[in-house]
Amino acid sequence: MSEEKRAPTFAELGVAVEITEALAAVGITSTFAIQKLTLPLALDGKDIIGQARTGTGKTLGFGVPLLDRVFDSADIPELDGTPRALVLAPTRELAQQVGEDLLKAAANLPLRLLNVYGGTPYEPQIAALKAGVDILIATPGRLLDLYKQKAIDLSQIAITVLDEADEMLDLGFLPDIEKILKALPPKEARQTMLFSATMAGPILTLARTFMNKPVRIRAEQTDSAATHAGTRQIVFQAHRMDKPNTVARILQSPGRGHTIIFTRTRRSATSVAEDLAERGFPVVAVHGDMNQQARERSLQAFRDGTINILVATDVAARGIDVDDVTHVINYQTPDDPATYVHRIGRTGRAGNTGIAVTLVGYDELAKWALINDELKLGQPNPEPWFSTSPELQAAFGFADDISNTVGTPKRVFGASSRVPVAHTRQRSRTTARTPLRTRATGLKPNRRGRGNVRGQGGRK
Repeated sequence: MSEEKRAPTFAELGVAVEITEALAAVGITSTFAIQKLTLPLALDGKDIIGQARTGTGKTLGFGVPLLDRVFDSADIPELDGTPRALVLAPTRELAQQVGEDLLKAAANLPLRLLNVYGGTPYEPQIAALKAGVDILIATPGRLLDLYKQKAIDLSQIAITVLDEADEMLDLGFLPDIEKILKALPPKEARQTMLFSATMAGPILTLARTFMNKPVRIRAEQTDSAATHAGTRQIVFQAHRMDKPNTVARILQSPGRGHTIIFTRTRRSATSVAEDLAERGFPVVAVHGDMNQQARERSLQAFRDGTINILVATDVAARGIDVDDVTHVINYQTPDDPATYVHRIGRTGRAGNTGIAVTLVGYDELAKWALINDELKLGQPNPEPWFSTSPELQAAFGFADDISNTVGTPKRVFGASSRVPVAHTRQRSRTTARTPLRTRATGLKPNRRGRGNVRGQGGRK
């Protein structure tokens, strides 16, 4: 690869050696496009509006400079157990994933990280806050609850990140976000980074109100398509009664790996998962009717490959960070273009290729037309295909003698009976997930350049 085209390393962009070594230990050295563009500005404390698709490396794009500055920047007060940085995420799953990614990068730093989200008891989170926290990763609702209880001090926040801002607005969090931002120090006294796959009007208004001369960054050219170039999009009309057979055949495509099937409703997610399990497919469902522990078990089974078929609603699937998803199937047409972009962005990630399938019901043609027009997909009138259509077989390459079942009936993963665990609505009151904290690193509590053991003399 030529020097001009080679992606710079984190070290070459001036990231602290403690962080670059931690990333290298997990196989991360070179930067993605959004990281290459973001890091030089973010390390200097500039406000940033970053627009990049899901799966392009946004987390490290903001996470690395956040960790570096909290650890080493002279304009951030010495750490005293009061949070210095705040990352807001739309869902608990995404908050968990962001926290896990930051922990990997912070493995060599004496920083305390904490996840704060709903669906778990307050007490462990409050206890962790009292013990001292340097970086918070939170969902808006739980953060506001703790703030109202005076359990959390936001007065010393020097860096704020809004991750997946468009999804937070879609979920109705705009009033909560505004309340949180008003509780922080003035915009001139803090750095704010906003990341989003799309830039709707309310997001830009939010940026103008709460950001200080932000620099807008796009990882792609301004005229690039809204969807991944590495994602093959297959769209066709499908009769509602034939969708189960069609999906069963697609799932038997050669080379299919991790697959996410999106539905619009919790009931649909349960129904589709039960149907696939009845046909012999190992499958897990994730949606809002599940308690937090059940969701975490199910998502972990999908992440580690125990189960490679996940049926999910849009909200439940946010925060799933699996780079090797080969197929995304829109069992029902998304409600709007932004949702479509987010759904199919789950495949074709981190340089991989993927297949995004949309089954357009006859009553969904108008909805699809709007998506097609706005995203300029060039497929205004998808052809009608059936599970037995030769076009379907040609598109996915499954065998001539394929069946609509693959084995004996199973239960949906995690279900204790024929009724999936997703149907149990009781809220978990057991011990919450262990708060995010870096393990003891042997470093003195002082930051680099202020008498710590390693990295004397500031940034390389």
